[in-house]
Order: sequence, then C-alpha cells, then structure tokens
Amino acid sequence: MMQLHFSPSMRSITISTNNGFIDFMKIKVAARHISYRTIFHTFLLLAFLLPFVFILTAVVTLEGVNKCSSFDCLGRRLGPRLLGRVDGSGRLVSDFYKILNQVKTEEIPDGLKLPDSFTELVSEMQSNQYDTKTFAIMLKAMMEKFEKDIRESKFAELMHKHFAASSIPKGIHCLSLRLTDEYSSNAHARKQLPSPELLPLLSDNSYHHFILSTDNILAASVVVNSAVRSSLRPEKIVFHVITDKKTYSGMHSWFALNSIAPAIVEVKGVHQFDWLTRENIPVLEAVENQNGIRSYYHGNHIVGANLSDTTPRIFASKLQARSPKYISLLNHLRIYLPELFPNLDKVVFLDDDVVVQRDLSPLWDIDLEGKVNGAVETCNGDDEWVMSKRFRNYFNFSHPIIERHLNPDECAWAYGMNVFDLHAWRRTNIRELYHSWLRKNLRSNLTMWKLGTLPPALIAFRGQVHPIDPSWHMLGLGYQERTDIENVKNAAVIHYNGQLKPWLEIGFEHLRPFWTKYVNYSNDFIRNCHIVES
Repeated sequence: MMQLHFSPSMRSITISTNNGFIDFMKIKVAARHISYRTIFHTFLLLAFLLPFVFILTAVVTLEGVNKCSSFDCLGRRLGPRLLGRVDGSGRLVSDFYKILNQVKTEEIPDGLKLPDSFTELVSEMQSNQYDTKTFAIMLKAMMEKFEKDIRESKFAELMHKHFAASSIPKGIHCLSLRLTDEYSSNAHARKQLPSPELLPLLSDNSYHHFILSTDNILAASVVVNSAVRSSLRPEKIVFHVITDKKTYSGMHSWFALNSIAPAIVEVKGVHQFDWLTRENIPVLEAVENQNGIRSYYHGNHIVGANLSDTTPRIFASKLQARSPKYISLLNHLRIYLPELFPNLDKVVFLDDDVVVQRDLSPLWDIDLEGKVNGAVETCNGDDEWVMSKRFRNYFNFSHPIIERHLNPDECAWAYGMNVFDLHAWRRTNIRELYHSWLRKNLRSNLTMWKLGTLPPALIAFRGQVHPIDPSWHMLGLGYQERTDIENVKNAAVIHYNGQLKPWLEIGFEHLRPFWTKYVNYSNDFIRNCHIVES
C-alpha cells in the first residue's frame, strides 16, 4: 500500500510502501515560494501518474525483465514503452545486419549439411538451438546452393533448346523421305519444272524473281505459298528454289505435285550449277571440311566451356553461333547469286524461316541509288532485343585486325529479305572480299567472329547497302517472345530468325499461327507424316 508523508513544516513530501522506504519521489518545498494550492495540485498530478508507473512496472516484471537492479535499468526498459516504441526491435535488426555483413565475407564450412527447404531450416533451428550467426551461415549456404542449381538448370535448358533447334523433326524428315520415294516411283513427281514453254521466263527481267535456298521442304512450301497468296499479281512471280543433292528429289516432287500456278517455280540442286566448283569456292570447302571447324559446330558445346565466367544470355548467343547451318554451303550461296543467275538483274532473296504477308512487287520499284543490297538496318528501332545491332554485336574488337579495320558503332543490317541489284553487284569485288575475310578468320582460329555468314557479309557489303523501311522485314520472331502482335500483323515479311522456329515444338505458340496458316494440313504426304497443326 502506498502512503504519503508530509513533514510537520510542510517542507517535504515522502512516498513510502509497505515493502520498504523508497526515496525516488521526495519533494522539498520552499515555504516562501510554494503555496498550499500548488502542493495540492502536485499531489493530484502524482496521484494520476503513479498508477501508470506501477502498471508498466508490472508488465515488465511479467515479461521476465525483473532482473533490473537499478532505476537506470528500469528506465531503459520503460523508456521505449512510454515513447510508444517496441523494446529493442531496432537494436535487434541492427545486430542482425552486422552479423549478415560478417558472414558475407566468410567461407562456407566444408561438408556443411544443408536442409532442403525453409521448413526444414526452421525445424533444425528449433531442435539444435542455432545462434544468430549459425543461422546466417546456413541461410547463406542455402542461397548459394539454390542460385547454383538455378544457374545449372538454365544452362541445361539452353543446351536442350540448342539440340532441339539443331535437330530435324520426325515429321519433316518423314516428309522428305516419302517425297524422295515418290520421285523414283511417280512420273508426275519427276515432271519438268517449269514446263518447257515457260523456261524463257526464268531469265525474263520483267518478272519478279525470288530466290530461296533451303533443305527444308515444309519451310520452303510456306515461303512460296505465302508469297504467292499475298501477291496482287501472282502471275508475275518466278521462284528459284535451290537445295542440296540429298533433298533435291523430295523438293522437286513437292512442287511438281503441288502447283503454285499462276506463279512459276524451278527447283535446282547445288550439283546442277556448273559454276559451283571447288575452284570457285575453295574457302567454303575448307569451312565445311576442316576437322577443327566441324568439331566446333558439331562437337560437345559444354566440354571446355567455363560456365562460371559467363551469363546465360551470352551462353545462348554462343550456342546460336555454333549452329551447324552456318557451315552449310546452302547458307553461303547468296554470296554467289550474280554467278548463279547471270541473266537476272534484280532479285529478292528470302530465307526459309520467313512468311510473306504483303505484296512485295513494290520492292522492284525501290531505287537502290547504285547500291547492291537493299536491306533493313538493325541499329534503329523500338525493340532493343532485335533492332539494336551494330558491328560490336558481331565482331571481336579485341582482335587487332578487327580493331584496325572496323568501327564498332557502324550500323548492321539484316539477312532474310534482301533486294539485290545483281547488275550493280557484278561491277564490285564483294565476293573476293567475302572470301578474303573468311580466310583471315580461319587463320585466326575463328577468333574474329563466331556467327555464321552475316559477319563476313557485313564487311563485304560495306558501302553497298541501301536502307529500306523496317516495315518490309520484321525480325526476331524466333527468339523475342515479347514481340508486338500488331507489328507482326502489319509487317510485309516476318522472320523467325533464332532458335525457336515455328515448325519446332519449342517455337512460341502465340507466334506460330502466322506460319501454320500457310501449311496445307490436308495434303496426303503431310497427314501421313503426322504433321499436325499445334
């Protein structure tokens, strides 16, 4: 029980309890300066505050902090509560940060057994009574392990994607085999393309000549069908399809049995061009047959690779650069167009992974201003993934020859849909430059550039490129998932450049319909090979 004692002279007031004498609330009163009214008001104020003090003291005692032996300790305990703050939380967080900073620089002990989940970590903490530092070390080790696992999974995913992109789907392989068999057994599949009376049109420059080089029959059918169906004057179209020797019979069968009239098509194998001899393409023979080169493109892409020093994006770029198609003669044929088609003046070259969505006849009306190559530049545009390519993206500028001869900020341009003035081309040394730089790269053990046919072409065509409007050729549908669908619909030619081709299961589902709409799924050969619209 609390008692108040007033001195006889009323000069002091003392507070006491039944448990002993406490001197912490002793008030001395000066007789001349403090009135009785003031003393009375002071008494009322103390009567109001003291219950709160005792309540807080009781709370602290109940919470197990009654070990305080002084009023200083009690003040530190009660102070934060009187100020409306939780006791010690700021200090706890600060101490935990200090421990995390200490652990950040420490090595993880060898053989440390880690829990597989957060639930297991909490259970181990409770059973083993971990201190804060041990908990921080365990947390750091678990985070590093999970980061390593995620990184390895990402690289494995990229490898699997690379193998899927480099392989031939079973349905497309079946289609080639069945059509090749048809060529040997069906006279209609072997009929002359085009018919004899149309042969003069193959070199008639009043027609619109398209050139397509591929060994993929299904992809070739889509390119040709989309171009013919999108044309306002399909009767003016002539397609020159070039393929390799093993695919020639099947490719010929397809177009012999599936007419594209009123357009005209010819199919030729590389073995049918007299000009394509070893004497004329010695560098490409070396590229295709050199053991080191073949090992680079066909070998194990993980062995010898230091994955700890690279990022998944860089690794994906390197894998794409090692696609076997880059050492295929079909991929290099475009550099020989003036020699392969000596009677043609102006052509449009299309890759086999494009779809034509608009009439392309205006391309023949573009004035290239004496230049050889009409192409879309890839250094300007809204899409930073696709339209931000300069020479630095293709060449190794730490190589002294590259550094000496090229400008890293020079704008690149795109293969896939190009308008070539063959008449102007024949007055240049583009082919010689192309061969010369290929030789230099071979001698440098592929250290000047890695990625296929475009880098030497960027050098060989320098000063010979006329930029055309980007709406003619939209890139990136084979690797840019965030492609704007409205832009896809409005583009004249869409290009599935990249690994995720529309005929592969790994292709982007939302972009595939732009390609599949030109596949004839009712065709007997396609149905029998179980090629279905996905």
